[in-house]
Amino acid sequence: MKHILHIDTSPRSARSISRSLTEEFIRIWKQVHPGDAITYRDLGHYIVPPIDEAWIAAAFSRTETLPQELEAALKISDELIDEFLAADLYILGVPMYNYSIPANFKAYIDQIVRVRRTFIIGQDGYEGLVKGKKMLIVTTRGGKYSNGTLDFQEPYLKAIFELIGITDITFIHAENLSMGIQEGQQSIAAAHAAIHQFVAKYC
Repeated sequence: MKHILHIDTSPRSARSISRSLTEEFIRIWKQVHPGDAITYRDLGHYIVPPIDEAWIAAAFSRTETLPQELEAALKISDELIDEFLAADLYILGVPMYNYSIPANFKAYIDQIVRVRRTFIIGQDGYEGLVKGKKMLIVTTRGGKYSNGTLDFQEPYLKAIFELIGITDITFIHAENLSMGIQEGQQSIAAAHAAIHQFVAKYC
């Protein structure tokens, strides 16, 4: 039995295309793997706080015992990391904002990318501690950026999750969503087909 962590990051609700695509993935996956556990986190509507000075002091402290206020500063981070580490497969819905990712998703990433929890710094540099996992990232984009032009979304997400040890990452891009109804519908249909292919591949 696998444990899936399903994360949506769009602040939109019913109008969110990224949400509809991740929901489609979960629906298909549950048909094939009805016994798998699924944890859902909605970062678009339930935003985690950004890190602050107390968080930094606590995370980079070299002592095992922290003052109460510094322990409290890491409480949310600990909960998010525990939830993240418990999963075998991640499905993320991420709209492109200003060529990159939503600020609320960046805040989440800052909470879970933490030294001695999800990565360490050794003599050979950084080593990720989150190994043997798979990740599917479904993005939605107004234009076409899969040729790499002005795309700071996929390169960043690939780099940051590889930093913590996740190297098996698949991207599905629903693009041209602001380029006309026909172009958008074609891209969404292609994204649905790619989702079905992903599920079939890992059956």
